Amino acid sequence: MSNNNCQKVDVSRRKLLAGGAAAATAMMLGNEASASQINNAINWDKTFDVLVIGSGFAALSAAIEARRKGLDVMIVEKMRVPGGNSTINGGLFAVAGSELQKEEGVEDSVELMVQDMMAAGRGINHPELTRAIAAGSPDAFKFVVECGAKFKPKLSWLGGHSVARTYLTHNASGSGIVRPLVKTARREGVVIRTECKMLNFITNDDKRIIGIQVKDGYRFPDEETGIVKHFKARRGVVLASGGFSRDTKFLSAQDPRLGGVIDSTNQPGATGEALRAAFRIGAVPVQLSLIQLGPWASPDEQGFGVASMFNIQSGFRYGIMVKRATGKRFVNELADRKTRADAMIKNVKESGEPDYPIILVDSVGAKACPTLDRCLEYKVVHAFDRLEDLASHYQIPAEGLIESVTAYNEYVKNNDDLEFAKPVSTATPIIKPPFYAVRGWPKVHHCMGGVEINPSAQVLHSETFEPIAGLYAAGEVTGGPHGASRLGSCAITDGLVMGRIAGNSVARNDAI
Repeated sequence: MSNNNCQKVDVSRRKLLAGGAAAATAMMLGNEASASQINNAINWDKTFDVLVIGSGFAALSAAIEARRKGLDVMIVEKMRVPGGNSTINGGLFAVAGSELQKEEGVEDSVELMVQDMMAAGRGINHPELTRAIAAGSPDAFKFVVECGAKFKPKLSWLGGHSVARTYLTHNASGSGIVRPLVKTARREGVVIRTECKMLNFITNDDKRIIGIQVKDGYRFPDEETGIVKHFKARRGVVLASGGFSRDTKFLSAQDPRLGGVIDSTNQPGATGEALRAAFRIGAVPVQLSLIQLGPWASPDEQGFGVASMFNIQSGFRYGIMVKRATGKRFVNELADRKTRADAMIKNVKESGEPDYPIILVDSVGAKACPTLDRCLEYKVVHAFDRLEDLASHYQIPAEGLIESVTAYNEYVKNNDDLEFAKPVSTATPIIKPPFYAVRGWPKVHHCMGGVEINPSAQVLHSETFEPIAGLYAAGEVTGGPHGASRLGSCAITDGLVMGRIAGNSVARNDAI
């Protein structure tokens, strides 16, 4: 850190003590200007009404809402391009009581969506946040459509949902929402500053958030790059920086089973520095050890991959998942994510190595997969003319596999899964070749834990449990709305609904 920057950061002994033990510890560890309080006479490099940290669903929606209230808004994003995990998200958006549900004759309600989210979360969700997300879903959907997002004309029925309520973007990717939001934000005057890493929050003597310290010109992951700068926020800061699933040390501290052992579907920048900065100024940590594994991933590709959409749209809905060693089903393929992932990771060989289960579907069910061509091209999913050939390829006992398929087809015919109670009212039998199959294995996907917020998206302080003045948060960086396990397709809903709430809340804040 340069002498010039040291002069800017005037942290006296009195202010350091006022900042608390967390700030003192951060200073001893050598973080750049880690103490939470910086002299009000600081020479600000830039001043805006609102600063938004992150550039995914929550950040973009917050920025647009604040800008539409006539405020000057800047998004701060540490990566080279905006979007983060939201761009590589699968594009699945749960909406309660949508117009498409009415067209398809699906009866749904906010209350039913809340019940489904609470069930997936094992009942430890913060119910006021869960309800806010479900209740805000229809307006959030209209918001992104008005911004230019396009969706497929048929609903998806995902695991853990009582009814079909999930829209899929036209390109089966979160980018189908991110790109229109980025375009809208820029057109309406939001400044998007990339390669700018947030370091610390800056507070005044009243402990109100008045700005942030950043490394501008930062080139991830080179920590030697970037120039330390200070940005002022007259109305407040919205924290929407996502989760921490790519930070193996912090991940391991929360759940020692995961760090460096199980792959992640997230983009490389999901490393949680801004989250920890919020803890340093007193934000309440909530449910950090609750980390969701996505059960639809494949060990035969890195990250989210193309097989994930195959399993979500086709394999689990229209097919079955079997143990490789026996050819037998072992879980409801449309159960919530935690149920499926927990069941999958129990499949291990005598050596202790994973014995990857196999997910299979016929040609009728495979039509629902928008990435099928790429799955085959990348040789993650394979096609077979006969079930016996499929069994041979994956070294599955053919007799056991055929018995499982035959039994499942009978369940579909009678609309009653006698083994695992999978909803099969919209399923089709596995009878028409070619048959498609993929090896499955869970990957770290979503961090349920984060900072505590209230329904107005205000971040709460760990000593008073009152709002930290000038600080708001939305999306995966927050904890509570999803409990032990997020219900599939509710991440987009969460980010957009709470992001919009955060943007409107910060706009109502008094300026400094």
